[in-house]
Amino acid sequence: MQLNESSAQQKLIAMGMDDMPVMEYTPTACKLDSDWFQKYSELRREFLMSLSDSMEEIVFMNLPQDEFVNLIMGKSLPDNLSIRFKIPLLWGGKLEIENMFLCWTFPHSYNLDRFIIEQSDAKTIFLPNPEKKVYLTTHTGGGGDGGNASSDRLSQAAFNFMADRGNE
Repeated sequence: MQLNESSAQQKLIAMGMDDMPVMEYTPTACKLDSDWFQKYSELRREFLMSLSDSMEEIVFMNLPQDEFVNLIMGKSLPDNLSIRFKIPLLWGGKLEIENMFLCWTFPHSYNLDRFIIEQSDAKTIFLPNPEKKVYLTTHTGGGGDGGNASSDRLSQAAFNFMADRGNE
């Protein structure tokens, strides 16, 4: 299905991602190097560790403290979180942090897969292009359970992060 930018945005709105920017892209089939997964595994850890500049978004995910710390330290990815490529590797995307973003597996990653697959027969496709490393819809960024003020949660999260980072 060939979309234009407006129809691509409308599809994302219908999927609850009304604030997801898109980029127009012409896919070019590429072969992956035989060691791509090893490189990806190393880059994945680097990407997770680079999320320390995305504390505000991660705090709004309301992860348990141990999952939050393990995520920021690059140790593990919590359940229901996915690392996605803005441009898939098989279409010419690069194994670079700038080509990656983190989002909820369900519903966001699942819906983005549907969004891209629906365009598979098009010459030009629209790909998700979030501005930040962590994608949260604006309606999830307004706080979480318990009525904690965001500044309180950010302060606590930063304190915990720095304390654990000092123990490495």
